Amino acid sequence: MIPVRDGVHLQTVILTPVDQQGPLPILIRRTPYGVPAKAPDKISPATKEFAQDGYIFVIQNLRGRFKSEGEFKLSSWVDLKDPKATNETTDAYDSIEWLVKNVPNNNGKVGMYGVSYDGLTTALTLLQPHPALKAISEQASPVDQWMNDDDHRYG
Repeated sequence: MIPVRDGVHLQTVILTPVDQQGPLPILIRRTPYGVPAKAPDKISPATKEFAQDGYIFVIQNLRGRFKSEGEFKLSSWVDLKDPKATNETTDAYDSIEWLVKNVPNNNGKVGMYGVSYDGLTTALTLLQPHPALKAISEQASPVDQWMNDDDHRYG
């Protein structure tokens, strides 16, 4: 569980390669869809490849989802200048801060990726990016729900 600025704790699974050599970058996926209860029993083959490729892999349930504390709010807007405000952007910032300071043998570089809502949480990270965030891959996210008629077919 990673603590964020308002005291809420976010359920997080951290997978570190067994044969880690030297400091490694961290790759994060933040999701409303659930993280595996036990690692690595239900980790996908693609995720295992991240470890084989030399990444510390982190998967985190969003605020208010599954065992993460707090209330889930669909893409909530907040004033990022308010130090007490919290949403996907601030939770990502605080999580990256905690990971860089607390995960052993990381190199201080963080990447983030996601598809669908996970992609949206990845994109929202850029509203207030942590200095350690070096790369993102935002895929098929609903950042503009009016484009391509995805939510509003023919209208």
